[in-house]
Amino acid sequence: MSVLDNTALEGKAGSGSRLPAIDIARGLAVVAMIVFHTSWDLSTLALADLDLAGSRGWSLFARAIAASFLFLAGIGLSLAHRDGIRWRHVLRRLAVIGAAAAAVTLGTFIAFPQAYVFFGILHNMALSSVLALPFLRLPRIVAALAALLVLGLPHFVSGGVFDLPALAFLGLGRVPPNTYDWVPVFPWTGYLLAGIGIAPLLLGLVPRGAGGRAGRALATLGRYSLVIYLLHQPLIFGALLGLREVTGPNPAAEAGPFLRSCTRSCQEQGQSEALCRATCTCTVKALRRDGTWPAIRDGLAQPQDVQRAGERASECLKNSSS
Repeated sequence: MSVLDNTALEGKAGSGSRLPAIDIARGLAVVAMIVFHTSWDLSTLALADLDLAGSRGWSLFARAIAASFLFLAGIGLSLAHRDGIRWRHVLRRLAVIGAAAAAVTLGTFIAFPQAYVFFGILHNMALSSVLALPFLRLPRIVAALAALLVLGLPHFVSGGVFDLPALAFLGLGRVPPNTYDWVPVFPWTGYLLAGIGIAPLLLGLVPRGAGGRAGRALATLGRYSLVIYLLHQPLIFGALLGLREVTGPNPAAEAGPFLRSCTRSCQEQGQSEALCRATCTCTVKALRRDGTWPAIRDGLAQPQDVQRAGERASECLKNSSS
């Protein structure tokens, strides 16, 4: 069972075939997802110096991946129910995705209780698939207009009652919740509705074949995207965690977040970027020498550690300026 079901392209439920192009597109999204999460794991485990949190490029990459999954889900829903809503299919799909979403919430709550996933991509897909059902029986222009409304509403409506934690899943609050994966209704459901709106235009445009060995491989990934989604992170994170136990953290990656924060803070005080980089690099080296670095790195610094770090930074700034 894949995340985006794409059955019943023609005729009655279960009598049609799959559209390989949609599976291939979903397979590409799966590959992109694995690349992003592997990069996130490398950064989190200090094995590679990657600024995923502060990079606009990485942020856009992550958003594009989530949007593509939801967009393809909308196309899949439209194709699967083009001859009428198949309620058994709807309930089975909702049960599978809902159970997977609950597993993600439970697993992340155990591993990361302060930032567990309470409304991620699977939670959104489950709810959005239900919210989208009426649009399957309406003219597709209605779904397209609804998509524009859902995508645009957060730019005009926010705050007030929507700041309540219980309504965080809507995405209209002013402060994003502390969670590792947050895909709220607004604006993300808009991508699924856009898929429903555009699906009829694709039937005569996309090829019916899988496009060679690479296409078949991607199509296979696409057909098993839900299983891959659930298993890839524990496997990749576990493997990289084992690697770090052998190699230890990369010193450059370990210092990366501090260096970026330190450099930004220094520049805000009117210093040049080159001077700030030199000062902050010197500060890290000094903190490592006097044993303060582990507490600073892990966010466990006591007042005396912070004071010592400030002293080291002042000394390094003076030396770098001379």
